[in-house]
Formats: sequence, structure tokens, C-alpha cells
Amino acid sequence: MRILHVVHQYLPEKVGGTELYTRTLARHQVSEGHDVSVFYASQQTNDQDPLGFREEDGLHIYGVSRGQRTPAQVLKDTFFNGRLEDAFTAVLIREQPDLIHIQHLMGLPIGLVEHINQAGIPYLITLHDYWYLCANAQLLTNYNNTICPGPDLWLNCARCALARAGYNNAVPLTPFIAPIFSYREKRLRRILQGAQILITPTQFTADIYQKMGLPAAKIQVVPHGIDVPEKRPAHTRTDSDLHIAYIGGLSWQKGVHILIDAVNQLPAAGIKLSIIGDTTAFPEYVARLKQQAKHPGISFNGRMPSSQLWATLAQIDLVVVPSLWYETASLIIQEAFAAGVPVAASHIGALHERLEDEVDGRFFPAGNSIALRDILATFLNNRVELEKLRTGIKPVRTMREHLQDINFIYTQIRQ
Repeated sequence: MRILHVVHQYLPEKVGGTELYTRTLARHQVSEGHDVSVFYASQQTNDQDPLGFREEDGLHIYGVSRGQRTPAQVLKDTFFNGRLEDAFTAVLIREQPDLIHIQHLMGLPIGLVEHINQAGIPYLITLHDYWYLCANAQLLTNYNNTICPGPDLWLNCARCALARAGYNNAVPLTPFIAPIFSYREKRLRRILQGAQILITPTQFTADIYQKMGLPAAKIQVVPHGIDVPEKRPAHTRTDSDLHIAYIGGLSWQKGVHILIDAVNQLPAAGIKLSIIGDTTAFPEYVARLKQQAKHPGISFNGRMPSSQLWATLAQIDLVVVPSLWYETASLIIQEAFAAGVPVAASHIGALHERLEDEVDGRFFPAGNSIALRDILATFLNNRVELEKLRTGIKPVRTMREHLQDINFIYTQIRQ
């Protein structure tokens, strides 16, 4: 089968759950004998090849140059970008896909799907976040950092856009901007309705989209799987400190400041916190985190190569996921469990589908650093409680298992 994945950004330029998932899935499909290609908008400049073609691990990758963009430019490109559309048409002609798997369309023109329809190629969409419902993709407002229940005549969407652009006090302009988001919603809803299948990684995500009016019959919940190496480093420790870690993106909605606040309240000795993530993506937030971090055991370790994941987890006692938004999956929880590491996580969004409280991890109210501090203090003072959670960890779902479900869906679509 000839498969084309469409994603908004890709590695190594951007490292996130959607990008990692796309690469992992595509590589597995190549190993099964499929012809697989990836199309995305690249931040890099490539004057030699307008399609930005390269080949990696048998994958045909097209990183079409778009350059660095502001949020306003990303929104504008959603409605039209002739260069990206022309490049996509050229890729369709070159690759002749039998099926197109849309991973994400943020910053890619809606017209891409019109070209797919004109070519008569079936497509499906994985809903990795809430972008089709929310231009922020996370149902989290820019103006007061609260969970958004959805569009309210799109006035709140307009207010979000203004706040993101730095105009938090320009509320009187919202009636003039709201029609843009109404139009956006109508166009994107048609794309969702035109897909043969909509995949969500969790039931929580499926429920959110159904509440927004999408038919339940079109949505299939397919939990993510991960690649688990046959030989993983043993869980060994070189000191007696409680070593906890945050691994992921360093942005406000990930709640890293909540974790730092909790650790700041603990004794100076006996605990270490490793913060692992790209410090360059949101430099202002990272600067605030570093200023906030008063505990001597807190360290910022930068972005971690995927090749070091298992060796790093072997040195960790607890992974913390302090998210403030409706996470849709959280692969790091699965990876932590695969390494035998318990997890403490915010009780928000789909995270309740990822762990069991007091079985393989602990929940705390989102944004509550005191509750998180108390959990960490319990583990610091009583390691037996942590070991109980370790014994409660069940085998994780593998990428091979996930791929079987994806293959079945592909077969359904092509019948």
C-alpha cells in the first residue's frame, strides 16, 4: 500500500507527541513493506528543492519550506497558501498514495484536502488534540488560562486570538474578528465530515468531539502504543535520593511551574528533580521556571535524544505529569510504565485513562502544588509506598498492537 502522512511539523525541527507518533507509525509501516511518505511545512529554507525531499529509514519525507511563522501567519495559512498547495499537488503526483492519513493540519492550508478529494483518494484523520475545535488546539484560553468549554458565538475565540497576539485589552474588537473563526469552524467541520474515519487515542477525546457535534459512528478510539526495546536498562540507582523527573514540552499548559513549586516546599536534602525538555521553544516561560526554581535539587537537562530515554528512565523513581490542559494521551506515562516507573499526574482530561490512583500512580488536582508536594513528601519519607506502585504497573500496549488496529482501519477504508 502507498501511504501518505500529512502533519503540520516534523522531526528533527519539532519534537512532540504528534511528530514522534507519526515517525514511529511510518517507520513500522515501511518495515511491513508499504511505500510511505510524509508531508509537512518546514521551518528550514531549501532553495535547491521546492519539495524539500529527503529519505530516512525508507521514508520519503517532504519538508516544504515555509520558514518561521507567527501565530497570525499560521492562522492565515490555514485558509490559503499557494506554495504549500502546489507542493502538495506535486507530492500527490509523485507518490500516488492509495490512502492519506492526516495527523495534523495546523498551519497547512485547508485546500490540501480539496486536492485530496479531487484526486479521489480516501483519507482518515487522527485527532491528536482539539485543533479542529480550537485554534489553540488545547481548549485553554489565552486571556485567563482556563479550560474553555468551546466556542461561544466565537467571541471567546476572537478574544483568544487577540490575547495571543499581545492585545489582551482589545476586547471591543472581538465582534469583528469572530466571523473569521466561524468560517474556520465551518471549513474544518467539512474536512472532518469528509474523512472516512476519525481516530482518537482516548475515549475522553472522543467524547469532547462528540459533544461538539461529530457523529459517534465515525469516531474510533485506538489507544497509542509505544516501541519497547527487548533489552532495557535495569532500574538501578547510584544514590539514595528520591529522583523524580518531568519529561516533555516546557510550556505553561504543561504545568511545570506547579511541579517546581511543589519541590521548592520540600527539604533541601534527599530529593532531586530533573526537568527534561527543549528549553528553546518557549524561552520566556523557561526563564521564569529557572528563576522560580529555588530548591538545590532542581536541574534543567535540556532536550533528551530519544536514544537516551530508557537509560534515563532507569535512573528515575517517579515521573510527574502536572498538566493543566486536557491531555489527549500522554505517551510519557506509557513509557514510564514500560520502564517500571510509577507516575504522579494531574487528574485532568484523558490522564484518568492512563493510570490507576494508588495502583500504579497517584493523582492530584490539576494546578494544586500543595497536593503534589504532599504526594512527593510521602514517597520521600516512605519508599515502600513507591515500591507498591511499582508492583502495580501492568504491561503497556505496544506499537505492534496499535499497528494491527491501524491496519484494520486502513483495510476498512479501502474496501
